[in-house]
Amino acid sequence: MLNHTQLARTDVNLLLVFDLLFEERNAGRTATRLHLSPSAISHALRRLRTTLNDPLFLPTARGMVPTARAEALAPAIRDIVERISGVISSAEHFDPTTATRRFRLGAPDGAVSILVPVLMKRLEKEAPGIDFAMLQVLPRPGSNSHDQAWRDALADLDAGRLDLAILPHRPAQARFHATTLYPEDFVFVTRSGHPLGRKPTVMAIANARHVLVSATGDTSGNVDRLLAERGLDRRIALTVPSFLMAVSAIASSDLIGALPRGFAKEAARTYDLQIVNAPFEMMSSDLIAIVPEAAMLDQSIAWLVETVASCFC
Repeated sequence: MLNHTQLARTDVNLLLVFDLLFEERNAGRTATRLHLSPSAISHALRRLRTTLNDPLFLPTARGMVPTARAEALAPAIRDIVERISGVISSAEHFDPTTATRRFRLGAPDGAVSILVPVLMKRLEKEAPGIDFAMLQVLPRPGSNSHDQAWRDALADLDAGRLDLAILPHRPAQARFHATTLYPEDFVFVTRSGHPLGRKPTVMAIANARHVLVSATGDTSGNVDRLLAERGLDRRIALTVPSFLMAVSAIASSDLIGALPRGFAKEAARTYDLQIVNAPFEMMSSDLIAIVPEAAMLDQSIAWLVETVASCFC
C-alpha cells in the first residue's frame, strides 16, 4: 500500500544523486554534473545509506563501486528518474523546427548506413538545430541468448548513455518501448564477376574464402553453424570489426561475406558488388527501435522514435 507519509519525508533529489553515482562511479564527476559541491554529494550519500539501510557505494581505487543492493536498486531508480524527467519534459512543447539538441543513437553499422543518409536529408529541412551522435553497438561475444547478447546496449539506455538503440531483438523487459523498423535478412556479397556466380551450391560457399565481421577477431559465425549442420566448414581468410570494412575488402578481392541485405544494397551504390542469395536459409530478424518506456513522456524522444521509424518506411 502506498505510504504517503513516508514518501513525503523522502527527498526525490537523493534518487538523482544515486542514479548519477551509479553511472559515474565517481563523487566528483557526479557533483560537477549536478552543479553541487563534493561535500553536498557526501551528505546526500549519507542520507541515502540511512534511508536504504545499505552502504550502496564503496570507495576503492577504481572509484565508487556499487554494492549488490545498489546493483539491484539501480534499474528501478533509473526508471523513477526517467519518469519524473518525462513528466516535466511533457509539459514543455517540443518544436523540431526550432529546437537545439543532440541525440545519441546506438545501432549496428549495417543499420546506420541505411538510416544516416535519409535522416540527415530530413533534418536539413525539418529540424536544422538537431544534432546526432551515432554510436556502433555490438553483441557480446559468446552470448547464448539475445537478451545476453544485447544487454550492454540496454544498460546504456537505462543509464542514459543512449537516447535510442536499434537492435535485432525486441527486449522482454516491460520498461522498454519497442518500435519495429524493418525486416532484415543476410545474403552473401561478392565483387561483380566473382567466379562464385549468382546461384552457388553449398559446396561452393564452403570452398570460398570468407571475410567475417567480428569485433573480437573470433572466427566463428552463423554461417559456420549452418555449414556444420551439413558436415562442412569454411575458411575465414579475414576478420574485420565492421560491415563497412568487410565490403571494402570484398570489392577488391575474391573474398565473400555474409552481410545484411539492406546494407549490401546500400553498399552496392558505392562499390561494384554482386548480391547472392544463399543456397540455405540464412539468419533473419526485425530491426527494432528501443527507448525506455518512461522516456516516451518526453516529447522530443517521442519525436525521435517517430522520425527514425519514418526513415525506414
